[in-house]
Amino acid sequence: MARRMTTEDWIVSSVNYALLAVITLITLYPFYYLIIVSFNSGQDTLLGGIYFWPRDFTLENYQAFFSDSKWVKAFGISVLRTVVGGAAGVFFTCLVAYGLSYKDLLFKKLYFVLVIIAMYFSGGLIPYYVLLRELHLINTFWVYVIPSLLNIFFLLIAVSFFREIPKELHESAKIDGANDLSIFFRIIIPVSMPLIATMGLFIGVGQWNSWLDSAYFVQSENLRTLTYRMMEIINQSNISQEAAAFGRGSSSVTSFSIQVTAMVIAVAPIMCVYPFLQKYFVKGMMLGSVKE
Repeated sequence: MARRMTTEDWIVSSVNYALLAVITLITLYPFYYLIIVSFNSGQDTLLGGIYFWPRDFTLENYQAFFSDSKWVKAFGISVLRTVVGGAAGVFFTCLVAYGLSYKDLLFKKLYFVLVIIAMYFSGGLIPYYVLLRELHLINTFWVYVIPSLLNIFFLLIAVSFFREIPKELHESAKIDGANDLSIFFRIIIPVSMPLIATMGLFIGVGQWNSWLDSAYFVQSENLRTLTYRMMEIINQSNISQEAAAFGRGSSSVTSFSIQVTAMVIAVAPIMCVYPFLQKYFVKGMMLGSVKE
């Protein structure tokens, strides 16, 4: 039988819902503001006073964005590095973690010592640049992918997750003649979807948002990422020249309107992907938190 709510319960619930509504508004309104500004005339936006809907609705900001080849190329590079880098990072991290999860692995303590050292210490930017140069990764697409193949944070989580998988699954598969790779692909991967989805979400978002590697290790304009282009336009000192370049003669497109449009386009893919991974993401957040 449900307990009847008292006056105090009503007051507490009302305060909680009011606070949640305020927090939700504060959280969502900035992104909503970017959306309405991206659909508003750039020159009209400079006048201010836009709060809830576009005052001078236009699609010229998006037309200017997609008509500029460097923005389109940057968007394609960001998508490609997110898909390739995210998938490769998840696969390689899981593969290494699966090997480290074996209790009878030779030199296992040494491997974990190296992992911990790599987690807390780095050689610095200049040695890192020299290493990438010696590997012939500078100014190539693979500089976005290969250095991020192993995510040490998720490596430790994956090792803990794989250790909790019942040994009987391994033993029964080996009795049937399966080798370690067959066990990994046919048994471990299917039962590790919460882990893989969580890793894919975080690693993919990291790849999508990264811009430092594009600034430091890439010189070709054809390999610039979307986030680098956004930082580039934010740091422009001469807004009038940038507006003329993006507007292509249009009087309604400004540097700020293109910048906001780029932000909306950069955030939209992540928001579209997240709902499909949410059920796995919630499970994945609990990985390693409960031990039997």
